[in-house]
Amino acid sequence: MTDTEKLNDAIRDAGIKLDAILKATGIKSYATLKGRINNETEFTASEISAIADLCRMTPAQRDEIFFAVVAE
Repeated sequence: MTDTEKLNDAIRDAGIKLDAILKATGIKSYATLKGRINNETEFTASEISAIADLCRMTPAQRDEIFFAVVAE
């Protein structure tokens, strides 16, 4: 599950606009991207890789954001 807050922080800290994420990932709409960010649908492996590269995340940061464990 994606840690929405940490992902939004990483995008903001990297100075990346959502347009750039759409282009890098091939996601077709803002609504689809927001759905993925907000855990309504899941990111694909290639989308995760593209966002991590764009935001210059370390593998540890990527894993912490995109593979967050949520307590039930």
